[in-house]
Amino acid sequence: MHIHILGICGTFMGSMAVLAKELGHHVTGSDANVYPPMSTQLQAQGIELTQGYDPAQLDPAPDLVVIGNAMSRGNPAVEYVLNKGLPYVSGPQWLADHVLQGRWVLAVAGTHGKTTTSSMLAWVLEHAGMSPGFLIGGVPQNFSVSARLGGTPFFVIEADEYDSAFFDKRSKFVHYRPRTAILNNLEFDHADIFPDLPAIERQFHHLVRTIPSEGLVIHPTTEPALQRVIEMGCWTPVQTTGAGGQWQVKLLKDDGSEFEVMFEGQSQGIVEWGMTGQHNVANALATLAAARHVGVVPSMGIAALSAFKSVKRRMEKVAEVRGITIYDDFAHHPTAIATTLDGLRKRIGDAPLIAIIEPRSNSMKLGAHRDGLPESVVDADQVIWYAPANLGWDLAATAALCTVPSIVSDSLEGIIERVKSQAQPGTHVVIMSNGGFGGLHGKLAEALK
Repeated sequence: MHIHILGICGTFMGSMAVLAKELGHHVTGSDANVYPPMSTQLQAQGIELTQGYDPAQLDPAPDLVVIGNAMSRGNPAVEYVLNKGLPYVSGPQWLADHVLQGRWVLAVAGTHGKTTTSSMLAWVLEHAGMSPGFLIGGVPQNFSVSARLGGTPFFVIEADEYDSAFFDKRSKFVHYRPRTAILNNLEFDHADIFPDLPAIERQFHHLVRTIPSEGLVIHPTTEPALQRVIEMGCWTPVQTTGAGGQWQVKLLKDDGSEFEVMFEGQSQGIVEWGMTGQHNVANALATLAAARHVGVVPSMGIAALSAFKSVKRRMEKVAEVRGITIYDDFAHHPTAIATTLDGLRKRIGDAPLIAIIEPRSNSMKLGAHRDGLPESVVDADQVIWYAPANLGWDLAATAALCTVPSIVSDSLEGIIERVKSQAQPGTHVVIMSNGGFGGLHGKLAEALK
């Protein structure tokens, strides 16, 4: 079957393409922006990519068009599909019908940490010899690919609350029908499609409604929004993590790189790993709870976590030049920025820390998170904010509220010059964006040489 994917370079659609190819289909696709790491992964899989949405790519007609949620009416390829009556489907629906049907799905939902936690969970099951399938919105370094079918009924999926397609406004995750569900946390996000937090809570409750009574829901005790979701009705056993929960930790190092895991008051062992930050400790607890539900004893899960290598673009060290370390991080929400910088600060002590931040997500562009930004960067020594041309609000006014030195730059050259003038050997530079940031990482490393 020839499947053509519109919007193929998104993390979800690109991963779905890999699964379709593995099932034996002829897969092609197009996107407005063809950029790594997804473009390189797809090309390595032999999947043909087209830049742009010229309808000519749909002639001869494919057997099925999978339409990504970034596509809207008015897109020339979408209009062609509708006018010609070509068969089309959303990505989550295709996945539910052709990959997830009949499998034990372990879903990881939440505002933050979905990619990292699903990567941890897939790795823990792999380490236990369970050969899971997975679809993850990033490239886990333990696997070097973002999706695979796997050799057993177990399938780990990053379960996103974003909508499915222009013709299906339900959250993607309602299609997945998990048996094991991690609800990591819940804050307001996706201001382009949700009016407020209660609207997102309702979608999370739609997910909870689909989990069988023999399944398991895992959530932290510290999230009032998730508590409200459960109180709307839950027909499934629940396990909680964190203070007062069944799963707890004793931190052995402040930066979260070493901690003891407790389940129902009993020590299960000690995790020593290369990760930092309280958020990753919380992700690990939820992972161990989910893995235990499918038969992985905590001691085996702990051994796996100690060999976990994180995800590309999640505090990934991309270069070290003249003693200056450069990291790439996906952080796109004030909470994620704050927890990431806090973890790094605890690891590096008093070493100089420069944060470079591009407010690029839809919610960021709409200004939904601007009030939280000044507080999110307190662990940095200085911040460089990048103001893209299409930002609809006053970034300079927000930068002025920061308690650490902050400047706004509207060019990559300006950012590079600033870092060159400030960074000394021993400085740590974190570049935070949910996009390619114009290749700033490589350009900065080159300039520092």
